[in-house]
Amino acid sequence: MNVKKFTAATSREALRKVREALGPDAVILSNRPVDGVVEILALDNDDVASLASPAPESEMAAPRPNLRIQEPTFDDFEPAPAPAPAPRPAARPAPRAFQEAPAARQPMNSLYDLDEPAAPAVAPTYANRRAPQAADVPAFDMSAMTAMMSAAIAQAKESAAAEMHGMMNEIRAMRGMMESQLAELSWGTTQQREPQKAAVLREMLAAGFSASLSRYLVDKLPAGKDAAESLRWVKTVLARNITTMADEDAILDRGGVFALVGPTGVGKTTTTAKLAARCVMRHGPEKLALITTDAYRIGGHEQLRIYGKILGVMVHSVKDEADLRIALKELRNKHTVLIDTIGMSQRDQMVTEQVAMLTESGADVKRLLCLNATSTNETLNEVVRAYQGTGLAGAIMTKMDEAASIGNVLDVLVRQKLNLHYISNGQRVPEDLHLADRAMLVDRAFRTRRDAAAQIADADLPLMMGGLGNLNNDRSLREVYVG
Repeated sequence: MNVKKFTAATSREALRKVREALGPDAVILSNRPVDGVVEILALDNDDVASLASPAPESEMAAPRPNLRIQEPTFDDFEPAPAPAPAPRPAARPAPRAFQEAPAARQPMNSLYDLDEPAAPAVAPTYANRRAPQAADVPAFDMSAMTAMMSAAIAQAKESAAAEMHGMMNEIRAMRGMMESQLAELSWGTTQQREPQKAAVLREMLAAGFSASLSRYLVDKLPAGKDAAESLRWVKTVLARNITTMADEDAILDRGGVFALVGPTGVGKTTTTAKLAARCVMRHGPEKLALITTDAYRIGGHEQLRIYGKILGVMVHSVKDEADLRIALKELRNKHTVLIDTIGMSQRDQMVTEQVAMLTESGADVKRLLCLNATSTNETLNEVVRAYQGTGLAGAIMTKMDEAASIGNVLDVLVRQKLNLHYISNGQRVPEDLHLADRAMLVDRAFRTRRDAAAQIADADLPLMMGGLGNLNNDRSLREVYVG
């Protein structure tokens, strides 16, 4: 390779010298100004061709070393005639990397083993490399890939479901907050525009009715009525929605098996004795039988035995469902059978077992729920839900003489659609047991707490009504008949 240098005052003159000396096909290697002149380094085209195709005897024509991590062994190549190597000058031996490999050699394990490279005598080429066999290709595990995809899809679905659940909770919280604020604003406006509704609402809340039932009836008030007329309308609607037993023929004359159920201390044993006395006075002691399941409370069955001894009626004690089946089978010829059950909290899991025992006893046992008039509205609703089971035949209001207000019991009767049979207002047997009178009960509810209505301020009503939200979601109010 012969590189020539040309200098001139200008680039045009220097290029002219290159063209004259090397011809029009000369290759310009550099063009730069040096000491006020232009210097051009050029190369003949023939020399460039020799650079592109190195001579067979030169070192550049030798194959480059194979630097793979795992070199192929001699078994990986099919025997093929190797081409004769080009003659090398004797004065200049070939580099060490291209000498013949020893007979016994180890494959390279990493790129850092270059200080002792070993190449085969004949460099492998694409032409003489054999095709990979089926045993050399690893088997594709489709089951593992399917399991991985299923796990990824399940995880994605779980994550999406969790995000959706959180988003729905936030939306419900926002909706509830907006409904509360809108209800508060709406009631504030209604209170200013129709003050008679605020007066009726205070009366219902003071009587012990729930805020939701009070708000529902106040919203249904006819227009154009004053506070007194509106209150009379509310009393009429409440009396119409309370179901009572018209006479005692449903129990005393028709007869059957009745079980009094309810929480502890509600007065089931005393009420059972009162019903037993009424049955004895109408049909005689031989037509009545008493059963007690109260084997836990100390003296529980003895109290009923004393009442039975006074009335001349035999009292049978049972412990479980088998004993109850046997007792009811033996007493099937009795006109009326009264069962006094053990009292337990409405949150006790044994309530479900007690309901199942009475339902699966082999007889048509009608359950009468005793409701304590001194309990709060929330407690009474829990009691009804716990003892509901497949359905209640009716209810008995107890301890009416101890209650400051009975609007809470009437509220539960209206919303739970219970049939009120009797009212118990004392401990005397059988005098303190009366048939339910709807008009009397409603009038009693508003009369006993009239002084408490003045204690509810007008400023508190919007806050109480705003916390109710949308009353359309309350299923217990949908069946309230307003006329």
